[in-house]
Amino acid sequence: MTVYYSLTFLLLAAEMATFVLLVSPLPRVVRKKLFYFLSESPYVAKLAYGIKIAFIFVAILFVDAVQRMWRVSAEVDLSKTAQGSADYRSEVNLAARKFYAQRNTYLTGFCLFLSLVLTRTFSIVLELIQTQEEYTKLKQTAGGKSAGGDQAKQIEELKTRLAAAEKKAADYDIVKKQAEQNAKEYDRLATEFNAKTGNISDKRRD
Repeated sequence: MTVYYSLTFLLLAAEMATFVLLVSPLPRVVRKKLFYFLSESPYVAKLAYGIKIAFIFVAILFVDAVQRMWRVSAEVDLSKTAQGSADYRSEVNLAARKFYAQRNTYLTGFCLFLSLVLTRTFSIVLELIQTQEEYTKLKQTAGGKSAGGDQAKQIEELKTRLAAAEKKAADYDIVKKQAEQNAKEYDRLATEFNAKTGNISDKRRD
């Protein structure tokens, strides 16, 4: 395998490792920090820019590998039609060339395909994290509003009860004062009546 195809294989292995990391069941806090770091870090942005340039070269290798595969496949078909003139060594050579051409095609093709999958997966998971955060904030806001509404109702009920209790207390004080005044007036009238009639009240004796 040549150097550039070896580098393509390493890039493919890195993509597979990254994909496993993205879809792994990480804790919510860890996943949030990881994705925000990958999406906001300037170093990751520079690295992503370099990887995009690398994928351009991988796409060129893919096109070249496809052309070689078609060319080798055509040579194999020609060798099969001319079986009398073909020897064992040429057949082995053509089979090896076909194998290498197919391997390079699949290698570069899967590398490009996995890059698209990674990009889409990253965007979906990041959007999911942001949606979960917005939902949590809305839920907390709604909960605070509902709790505030319940507290307001309770406060209004307590105020109503307090006002009623204060009103009852005021009425009780008024009735109590009236009763005391009536009792004093009764005692005064009874004393005057007894003084005029010359009788002594049994109440005073007690």
